[in-house]
Amino acid sequence: MIYLRLIWAYLKIGLFGFGGGYAMLALIEREIVGPGWVTEQMFTDIVAISQMTPGPIGINSATYIGYVAPGEYSTDFSSPIFGILGSLVCTLMVVIPSFLLVAYTSHLIHRHKDSDVVKGIFAGLRPVVVGLIASAALLLMNSANFGETDYQIIWSIILCMASFVMVYWMKWHPILIICLAGAAGWLIY
Repeated sequence: MIYLRLIWAYLKIGLFGFGGGYAMLALIEREIVGPGWVTEQMFTDIVAISQMTPGPIGINSATYIGYVAPGEYSTDFSSPIFGILGSLVCTLMVVIPSFLLVAYTSHLIHRHKDSDVVKGIFAGLRPVVVGLIASAALLLMNSANFGETDYQIIWSIILCMASFVMVYWMKWHPILIICLAGAAGWLIY
């Protein structure tokens, strides 16, 4: 039964999640934290790990959640084979709908690329995607990311702003920033 629920959840994410992984985060969070497959803290950790590993964040998180959800849901599914099956199910369900939609619509878009209707649709989608990405940013502004005490929150905001300045204006490499932020987090927290 857990696999059918995973299929349904990730089929919805695959069909209705557009704009990239960050835009899909709010939908992913609602579909996996709501049923209790993972906690809010685990979801925050999954997002962090999915950002650091190669590949799209939506697929990485689906693979990880598919692995842990059967074991978290019941002790009957504690064998690694059930986690691998869950990973496969979630990954396929998040990829297949998008693949089929892109394969079908790319032909239509190519044929009608000069159409005012198609241009209007894409013009309307751009602000929606920006809004979804902003929603993901707000979703990740929680106590799991910024801490629970005033001391932790202040240091988290300082680290966030310093990282932004170093990447955007000082042009430091993001991998260096990740390593420095990890070291600072280890020292501070």
